Amino acid sequence: MSMRTIRILLVEDDEHIANTVKAFLADAGYAVDLCMNGDEAHAKFYDNTYQLVILDVMLPGMSGHELLREFRKLNNTPILMMTALSDEENQIRAFDEQADDYVTKPFKIRLLLKRVEALLRRSGALAKEILCGKLRLLPEDFRAIYEDTELSLTVKEFEIILLLAKNRDKTLTHEAILTRVWGYDFDGDGGAVHTHIKNLRAKMPENIIKTVRGVGYRLEELAE
Repeated sequence: MSMRTIRILLVEDDEHIANTVKAFLADAGYAVDLCMNGDEAHAKFYDNTYQLVILDVMLPGMSGHELLREFRKLNNTPILMMTALSDEENQIRAFDEQADDYVTKPFKIRLLLKRVEALLRRSGALAKEILCGKLRLLPEDFRAIYEDTELSLTVKEFEIILLLAKNRDKTLTHEAILTRVWGYDFDGDGGAVHTHIKNLRAKMPENIIKTVRGVGYRLEELAE
């Protein structure tokens, strides 16, 4: 995935800070969606795929902590908290709720950009390929290679295996996969995920997609 395709959700209700951060992120090559209240951010996150979220705590509508908990129910998208609340209690709370980093205002914009870059690099979003044991994914080319065999996948099949690979330490629910791959407003066949998982398994030399009964799917621990 090249930097030009990386999308960031910026949630900040201070207009000056929001516009400044958005401008610097855009200059750095990122595509940025800006939301200035929590309810709008909640809808935006469910309707789109982001590689990073920058999230203020004190917001109109849903708070940053509420959004963080909701986002974590869906996936492991890196979340950087950006807030004026610099006390230890709020920072500990954010990390307990699985925030990935925490920046307090005021901050240096160049430092913020470096933290963004570090989170994207750690998550694999800046990588041209993602390795999961025997499985190698090349997001830019929609290619999946298992050992020495290139898999012939449809776009949706590739998006599912990529989503599972990026969240390989987490079980993704049927609803989460449906939302992230087909979109929040998808009103088609509810069995779409099951059908595509079945087709994926049939195309792989080994079954590495584990069904967690009553919950969803995850990748098995893959040996190199």
